[in-house]
Amino acid sequence: MAAKTGGEPKQVRDWLHATVARFKRSGLHFGHGSSNAHDEAVYLLLHTLHLPLDELDSVLDRPLSRDEIQKLEHIVRRRADERIPAAYLTREAWLGEYRFHVDERAIVPRSYIAELLLDGLHPWVGDVQTISSALDLCTGSGCLAILLALVFPNARVDATDLSADALAVAELNIAEYELRDRVHLTRGDLFAGLAGRYDLIIANPPYVNEDAMARLPAEYRAEPVMALAGGQDGLHLVRRVLAEAPRYLTERGLLIMEIGHNREALEQSFPRLPFTWLETSGGDGLVFLLSAEELAL
Repeated sequence: MAAKTGGEPKQVRDWLHATVARFKRSGLHFGHGSSNAHDEAVYLLLHTLHLPLDELDSVLDRPLSRDEIQKLEHIVRRRADERIPAAYLTREAWLGEYRFHVDERAIVPRSYIAELLLDGLHPWVGDVQTISSALDLCTGSGCLAILLALVFPNARVDATDLSADALAVAELNIAEYELRDRVHLTRGDLFAGLAGRYDLIIANPPYVNEDAMARLPAEYRAEPVMALAGGQDGLHLVRRVLAEAPRYLTERGLLIMEIGHNREALEQSFPRLPFTWLETSGGDGLVFLLSAEELAL
């Protein structure tokens, strides 16, 4: 696939250029860890070659063995021709510096809530030590539940999902981070099977509306439908969380939820709720915060 240079052995540089060109020709869609063809090509090549993901420049002139070329040909072909998300090919996804196992049983980890958690939810949570209980609804691979436990060291973390397959992936990640004593999984529909109250509830529920679901590119159709589909307007589960959360929040508890591009529809549906929209790298209309007091209005 990659062009030779003056009869010299193929190098990482050659493969990178050729892979980027192939990805662009194939009309791939990104969003499962990379946002463009170049970044995804870099990631797949370095991962396949077992090279550090942050040291591209130092390996560009590295020659490739026949065995390495065969492995690169295989993974690039699967990404370009089968349109499989890169994370499913490598069996890993990253949120910041944290690596998680992922496979086709769960949605690929990606959430703007993650970057808010890694900042300690500042300034909404003044002291991370004060959070003693937290809940992650629709946990999927368990990545946000794990971040909750890591960021809030005194918190008991519950995590729920309706998918037994997703929870099996979450169990792998929780074990990898040695958090079985602090992160507890429950199979259930949102709050089903839970008791008690939480200082913090986060949720990244399915929120893709019916029209958008019908237009999803192949990469997103590779993910479990139940992890994406949010009903006609994308707010089916969001409405249920808003209705049920007050019974599960402590007096000063906080609810934080990601809803994609449904801000206008949400505010029209709940005109009396004083949503606080949190600034993220994707903008300030994707994640909202409500306090227990505000939810009771």
